[in-house]
Amino acid sequence: MLGSFNSSSSAHNPTQEQEPTAVLDLQFHQIIAPPPATTTINTTSGLISGFGSSAVHFRQLLINCAELISQSDFPAAQRLISILASISSPYGDSRERLVHQFVKALSLRLTRCGRLTIPPPCGGGGGGGGVIYQSEEALQSCYLSLNQITPFIRFSHLTANQAILEAIEVGQPGIHIIDFDIMHGVQWPPLMQAIAERSNTSLFPPPLLRITGTGHDLNILQKTGDRLLKFAQSLGLRFHFHPLLLLNNDPCSLSLHLPSAITLLPDEDLAVNCVLYLHQLLKDDSRELRIFLHRIKELNPKVVTIAEREANHNHPFFLQRFMEALDHYTAVFDSLEATVPPISRERLAVEEIWFGREIMDIIAGEGESRKERHERFESWEIMLRSVGFNNVPLSPFALSQAKLLLRLHYPSEGYHLQIINNSFFLGWQNQPLFSVSSWH
Repeated sequence: MLGSFNSSSSAHNPTQEQEPTAVLDLQFHQIIAPPPATTTINTTSGLISGFGSSAVHFRQLLINCAELISQSDFPAAQRLISILASISSPYGDSRERLVHQFVKALSLRLTRCGRLTIPPPCGGGGGGGGVIYQSEEALQSCYLSLNQITPFIRFSHLTANQAILEAIEVGQPGIHIIDFDIMHGVQWPPLMQAIAERSNTSLFPPPLLRITGTGHDLNILQKTGDRLLKFAQSLGLRFHFHPLLLLNNDPCSLSLHLPSAITLLPDEDLAVNCVLYLHQLLKDDSRELRIFLHRIKELNPKVVTIAEREANHNHPFFLQRFMEALDHYTAVFDSLEATVPPISRERLAVEEIWFGREIMDIIAGEGESRKERHERFESWEIMLRSVGFNNVPLSPFALSQAKLLLRLHYPSEGYHLQIINNSFFLGWQNQPLFSVSSWH
């Protein structure tokens, strides 16, 4: 059941001459690859005997272990990790699976302190320098599964697309979208179809659509461009794709080259898309992010769409960061438990490779090595306003689409949708997990 809405959500309901075109949420993963068949794995229950299996008990054991590490009581932390490893499993219920991921991360943290002498739990990550799943191919494949079995990515894409569509005037000759960290480009086929349909119902020809996509692998970028070109051609859209490679896999490298790296054509409206991207620019300070936002502002975009996790994983102190991560990923794993079959290989891969990598980074990383520096919406709002951006309220039409997405594809009473400060928040139970906002 969708959650209650802020009373301010009804204030923005401008009279429009024409109802905005909907950004259809197609089964666009089929464009990239056939949907994976439901497969099964052998499941085993974690060994709980002697320790209890309640969620409260699991949580307290993890907190106790983190407190011991923060107090540099490494021998006691090591003993508790051994206990936690024995009562966790990547194949158990949501709590056992969550504990499994956090135990791997805590083990790696102790290893980096030079204090862990026991083997890491099953699944790896406790050895030399980091998580065992580092290949771009594995992450890209897992991203497709994440997009399919959870609403988080599709919700972010659908809402951002609608904001872009409504910001671009009907009849505009050209549209240029800069998509930071485009991945497989699964966000754009629904927007392409909406643009084509809007042109069919107007007196104007379809615009020239150009997408500049950034990424870490030129081969993946080129394949993404080829798929998007074929789909655009099937709709009769003129389309160009421009790959923009991140130097040394460093997201901050673009800050030095914007706006010179982007070529805008006359009579072309610009949209900038940052879905789960801005946090990658945060270091121990916000200097790189501020430079990036100033460069974007210089490009004078019609709209900037932003989606981020609703959590503070950028806290400088380990224990506070640990507590935030525990709350956030508890809700994430609970949502997967309620909405994805327990025998799903796709769920296991997402938890092990995608969320496991994030948890490992947040818990075991320190200093400049930390990448998953998520912040809450309030922090992004302050940062964006300081650079000169203003929040654009998301439309009632976008709200209707987000509701429909959850009702049709993820029919669980646990997901809730809220509007706060003109932005959308998707959460599980009482825990907000993702925010999407639009800026100009």
